[in-house]
Amino acid sequence: MLRKYAELYRKELLENVIPFWENHSIDANHGGYFTCLTAEGNVYDTDKFIWLQARQVWMFSKLYHGLEAKTQWKTIAKHGIDFLEKYGRDNKGNWYFSLSQKGNPLVQPYNIFSDCFAAMAFAEFFKVEANATYAQIATDTFQNILSRKDNPKGKYNKRYPGTRNMQDFALPMILCNLALELEHILGKGQVEDVLNSLVDLVMNQFYDAERGLVYENISSDGAFLDSFEGRLLNPGHAIEAMWFIMNIGLRKGDSELVKKAETIMYQQLERGWDETYGGILYFLDANGHPPEKLEWDLKLWWVHLETLVALAKTYAHNQSPKAEKWFQKVHDYTWNHFRDSDHGGEWFGYLNRQGELLLNLKGGKWIGCFHVPRALLEISMALET
Repeated sequence: MLRKYAELYRKELLENVIPFWENHSIDANHGGYFTCLTAEGNVYDTDKFIWLQARQVWMFSKLYHGLEAKTQWKTIAKHGIDFLEKYGRDNKGNWYFSLSQKGNPLVQPYNIFSDCFAAMAFAEFFKVEANATYAQIATDTFQNILSRKDNPKGKYNKRYPGTRNMQDFALPMILCNLALELEHILGKGQVEDVLNSLVDLVMNQFYDAERGLVYENISSDGAFLDSFEGRLLNPGHAIEAMWFIMNIGLRKGDSELVKKAETIMYQQLERGWDETYGGILYFLDANGHPPEKLEWDLKLWWVHLETLVALAKTYAHNQSPKAEKWFQKVHDYTWNHFRDSDHGGEWFGYLNRQGELLLNLKGGKWIGCFHVPRALLEISMALET
């Protein structure tokens, strides 16, 4: 029975991980959050990355609205939302990638995931404080994302047009979750329309049923591309997407969609599991060739945590012995390797293939207050039901 894990995950969230960010990340002088933090919580770089600022706003808003209405959580979320509203966008409404500590733009808005998480942040904070401005920012940002989805990087796209036109998995994957996150603002009808096209794209085009693979990139017309990019597999991305799809299936009452997502999740997990050292590999090549990504054999925190979320949701849905067995296996690896038993607080993010700590940090340019606390919350909620 996995229910015993619910209390463990909730306790880790509330007693270790969230206090780390409460105590070390708040920039009291200039607003927003520090995300580049050492194992002890010391700030080692003051640049502010929009998607991490937004993720932290979302996390504390989610805790306030979904777990307990603690004044401190609302204050922390408001601290970030004010910084984002004041400094985060250019004059066309696109969200920058990074800012200086004081909020001056550093990197242009080339990365649409800044926009995705900004929309999530303002939509969730609107549940905390029903200011129409927040809902409008979330709505405008979401519509801007949809208008950019066929060429997300716009003028910052470095690909030569027309030779190998591709679509990547990351954006439709994120949109599957983002649309659900904004349903209270957008309305059921618009969300339904968006989800129908996304589910078809994810489950019938990026997913190769014959091979049981989810590709990171496919051609613009949905075909397999026999190239570095076309053969690229990211098991963690695919598994995370499947728990988004499970949520969509449960929302629609579509048991077949939930079952298909479960099947695909297991296929990616079984292929990605490192039988030599344990843990889930970061990247693979679909045909077994050397992967394009030099970091292919790293073990990353978010990959394992999102897998635990998918397994917890699967078990909560059907009490499958297979889900229970895999959950315990991934749980053991994750808690033994990523959790910081010496300093406490937030977890480490990067291991080498052998499972040894690679970077002694708790936050940086790509890791912040999101995957660990969100997973701990999602898993505890799934398993306590």
